[in-house]
Amino acid sequence: MLNFHNVCSVPSSFWLTGIPGLESLHIWLSIPFGSMYLVAVVGNVTILAVVRVERSLHQPMYFFLCMLAAIDLVLSTSTMPKLLGIFWFGAGDIGLDACLGQMFFIHCFATVESGIFLAMAFDRYVAICNPLRHSMVLTNAAVGRLGLVSLLRGVLYIGPLPLMIRLRLPLYKAHVISHSYCEHMAVVALTCGDSRVNNIYGLSIGFLVLILDSVAIAASYVMIFRAVMGLATPEARLKTLGTCGSHICAILIFYVPIAVSSLIHRFGRCVPPPVHTLLANFYLLIPPILNPIVYAVRTKPIRERLLQILRIERKIS
Repeated sequence: MLNFHNVCSVPSSFWLTGIPGLESLHIWLSIPFGSMYLVAVVGNVTILAVVRVERSLHQPMYFFLCMLAAIDLVLSTSTMPKLLGIFWFGAGDIGLDACLGQMFFIHCFATVESGIFLAMAFDRYVAICNPLRHSMVLTNAAVGRLGLVSLLRGVLYIGPLPLMIRLRLPLYKAHVISHSYCEHMAVVALTCGDSRVNNIYGLSIGFLVLILDSVAIAASYVMIFRAVMGLATPEARLKTLGTCGSHICAILIFYVPIAVSSLIHRFGRCVPPPVHTLLANFYLLIPPILNPIVYAVRTKPIRERLLQILRIERKIS
């Protein structure tokens, strides 16, 4: 049994409310959320399959895109099945260790995704500013190492968060999390002890990932634009910038929702809880939905391969 009294105790589990204030609409909310999750899964699996099958796409840019698709699948799957369970069956109960595990996967792979965007910006920088060395610098082994470094960075940055909660803050004043998943600050807010260290560490990691990665990506694109402006003709400039268009769209899709959600969580005291929780879910759903669409529409080799598959299926049917 869950203990709902306002006393400090060691919980065996928590209760996730879903979208606080909109409990009566949960069954209706499951329709758009379930549809978006399905689109995210199908889109990212399609990207992985197309790159796997089409040997001409076995290049650094598309390997990074596959990493992005895999990360998006992890991010969306870390939250959506549980959220849909809450919507459909009222299954809000989640064990303490499962809650901390969910927290780790969400924040870790969001950090990994930021690292992959940084690696993709480096790939575009080398491809445009030093094209003759691109194949030597961005080898398959180098791409794999960049992906591994991004993963290790995510684990090292985020690993201490659940451990600090587990070891430093074992007592909780409430067991009801007014959220749809185990978000770090939502869990820390329920603890009885001094959570300043956790808050400072969380803010520091947010600064390192969100601010420094954004600055590094912006710096790479400043150098790219300078190189592009030095090209002889407008057609060459547009063609070169076109290779960066999908990446820029994906960066905006990722960083804008997460920045808005973080600012609202930290400083938006007047924002209603349902709005905050919906935004927190959207920043985990929007990138997995839109990234495959952006790359399928704007990347010619992927678009052509998808159209070829659709034509073959139409002939067969």
